[in-house]
Amino acid sequence: MIIYLNKFVARFLVAVFVLLATFSCVPKEEVVFKGVQNISIEANQQNEPILQAEALFYNPNKVRMKLKEIYVDVLVNGKPSAQVRQNLKLSIPAESEFSVPVAAQLSLKELGLLETIVNLLGGKKYDIQYAGYVRIAVHGVTVKVPFTYQEQLRLKF
Repeated sequence: MIIYLNKFVARFLVAVFVLLATFSCVPKEEVVFKGVQNISIEANQQNEPILQAEALFYNPNKVRMKLKEIYVDVLVNGKPSAQVRQNLKLSIPAESEFSVPVAAQLSLKELGLLETIVNLLGGKKYDIQYAGYVRIAVHGVTVKVPFTYQEQLRLKF
């Protein structure tokens, strides 16, 4: 009976150690999505609009991390118009801001092609919403951090 009890205690201690080691690698605070800067719209070779920008984040943790993936849906006036799907291996310094260059092809079908072109040339204000997540690795443990952000922008083509 004592042998079985010792085996149980040993297994329990190993399980507790593994759980503590796993949860100690998870960041204490989530990475914060701060916004988007340097937004530009350029035409590619097929004259389709490409949204290029830098996504800004802040790492409030005292540990260095790696950004593995960024997944963002861009909504213009509530309608889906672009998707960003990038796999990365970007090193994130501790307690600092960092930026990630992103590019996405805008879909003008949902917004109405003619109206959108006229509005882009005229510089109309748009309600832009970014929704998605980033996948971050800390000491080999991957964490998914969701975010949403909304702003009004005057876009010109």
